[in-house]
Formats: sequence, C-alpha cells, structure tokens
Amino acid sequence: MKLSYKSNIWKYYIFYFLCNFSFIGGILIPFFTEWGGLNFTQIMFLQSWFMLWSFILEVPTGAVADYVGRKHSLILAAFLNGLGFLVYVSSSNFYIFLLGEFILAMALALSSGAGEAFVYDSLKKIGKEGTSKKVFTRMQTFKLIGIMLGAPLGSTIAGVFGVRTPVILMSIPLTLATIISLTFKEPETHKKSESTRYIKILKKGLKYYKDNHVLKILTFDVISIAVVGYLMIWLYQPLLEQANVPVEYFGFVHSFMVVAQITIINSYSKLEGLLKSKKRMLFLSSSITGLMFILGGLTNFVPLVLISIIVGGGFGLTRRPLFGSYINKHVPSSERATILSTMTMLRRFAMTLINPIVGMLADWSLNYTFILIGTVALICTLLSKVEEEYLID
Repeated sequence: MKLSYKSNIWKYYIFYFLCNFSFIGGILIPFFTEWGGLNFTQIMFLQSWFMLWSFILEVPTGAVADYVGRKHSLILAAFLNGLGFLVYVSSSNFYIFLLGEFILAMALALSSGAGEAFVYDSLKKIGKEGTSKKVFTRMQTFKLIGIMLGAPLGSTIAGVFGVRTPVILMSIPLTLATIISLTFKEPETHKKSESTRYIKILKKGLKYYKDNHVLKILTFDVISIAVVGYLMIWLYQPLLEQANVPVEYFGFVHSFMVVAQITIINSYSKLEGLLKSKKRMLFLSSSITGLMFILGGLTNFVPLVLISIIVGGGFGLTRRPLFGSYINKHVPSSERATILSTMTMLRRFAMTLINPIVGMLADWSLNYTFILIGTVALICTLLSKVEEEYLID
C-alpha cells in the first residue's frame, strides 16, 4: 500500500511538468496583440476576469477536493485546462476569450489547493511529511523545467506557423497529464466519510483560517510578493519591446528567467544556512524582487533590463513553495485543501483588483509602473511580521 502512495510523488512530478509544459510563455503579448487584436489594458482586463473566477471558484473547488478526493479534482483540472486552450483559439473574439479564461480559471481553482494537499497527504501516508519542503521545491523545479523547455519551443513554432498554433498544441501535454492523473492513488484522510457534508467542510476550513493568527501573517507575506512576481510575467515582454529586443528572443529570455527560478529555488536551503535564519532569507528574496523592478523602470540598457527581468522574476516567483511547506505545518490534514484554497483565493482577489490598474498604468508609462511596483514590494517587505518560529521545517 505504501508503494502506491510513494508512487504518487513521482507521478505528480510528471503530471506537474506536463501541465506546465507551456508553449505560450514567450509569446503571451504577441498572441494577444497580433492574433487577438487587444491592447495592454484589454489584456490585463482578461486576466482580471480570469482571476475573478479563480477567486470565486477557489474555496468551492477546494471543498470539493476535500469531499470527493484530490485525485478526481486533479483529473478534472487537467482535462479542463486542455479544453480551455482549444476554446480560446477557436475564434479571435473577445467573448470567446472570456469563455476560455473562465474554463482555465475553473481548472486552476480545481488544482491549486488540491495539488499540494494531495502530495502532502501522500507523504504522511508513508511517514515522510518531514521532507515536504524538499518535495515541494522539487515540484516547483519540474514545473519550471516544463516552462523553460516550452517557451522557446513555442516561440519557434510561432515563428513558422503563427502565434495561434502553439496554443492549439497545448492540448497534447495536457491530455498526457490527464492520463497520468488517472493512475493516482487517493490518500484517504481520517475526516473523510459518508456523513461529511460540503457545507461543514467549507465552514470549518474558513473558520480555521480566520482564527489562525500565524496563518494570516504568512499569507500576507506570500501574497504580496507573489503578486509582484506574477506581474513580471506580463510586463517583461513590453519592457523588452521598449528596449528594442527582437520578438524572436522573448522565449529565450523567458527560459533564462525560469533557469534563474530553478537555481534560486534549489539554493534556498543554502541561503538559509548562510544567513543562519529563514526569516532573513525571506527578507532578502523579497527585497531583491522589489529592487529589480525599480532597476527595470530606470533603464532601457538591454543588459540591465535582462538582469532586472531574470533576477526579479527568479526571486519573485519562487517563494510560494517555501511558504507551502511552512503553512502546511499549521493546518490539519482533513481541511488542508480548503485552507490552501482560501489563501490562494485571496491572492487571486488581489490580482483581480490590481490587473486593470497595472494595465492602465503601463499604457501611461511602463517605466513608472515598474518603479511603483518595486516600491510597493519593498514596503510590503518592511511591513512583514513573519517570525522565525513560524517557519517550521
């Protein structure tokens, strides 16, 4: 039996890799502007629509994962991901884009809380929950490798067949991911039973989050910088355009940003040892993220622009796996998916509000937008109330 749960871990690595083997990372802005005919404000409005539905669906889908099982939640998520991309490219129509984003938001909501909970509970079944930070960082590495390989490949395909083709081809790795998820072994929790009702799962998970002081502090820290890191994904291509970097290199810049993420995420343990403090390490990573955004807003010199993108994205996008490990130590197994989904819901809500503002600011001045975002990141870093004792391995 333990072998079945142990196999969940390496199967999930492959599943996560395939779900993130994305051909569109390096052509996001060209896809929306050239094929979709959108301006930057419209692009960010679409992302707010996506985040809004992710926010609305996050807790219900987390409760579904706790109730019917994380395996079935992940199966449905992979399937809907593939369907969403096919819907998206069926027509260059704004309302079709809205439908595609809704399907993708549902897929994301189904997987976000369930994925970490599925892996952590599998580790508990084999008595290896103490290795969760290592496993979560390795999961993130597989995700980043998928993005790193997919981005330049997608740019190459787009150069030959057009920006629509890579999006269509996204259905291939997502179909494979769906097949792999069918072989998962569901790690049952002691709370799961016939009498457990959806509303009870939902209420208890939300109440636990509301009443947990440490959880709130950790959530503020992870959300604030995660939102900043997320914005780099959407803003780095306009920054490259402004610096007169040819579009065909965008996918490779994206890959270098991912290489930085892989390097950084696998160096956190060494950084913790060097700084002799998890708290100092978190402070350093968020400070560097803010400073790199400010650097990007102050220059059009290509080498410095590349440094700001690669280093800023590298640190800003790699803090969540660490917090996933820390946060899991503060929540019970039976409500883990719901609680993790609640925190992710808050992050989606923040992005929903921020996206249109950033879109309008970027249309006004891309440089000032970068400086402002970097300044906000530094302020959030200084306001963080995370203490060393909250960061349990």
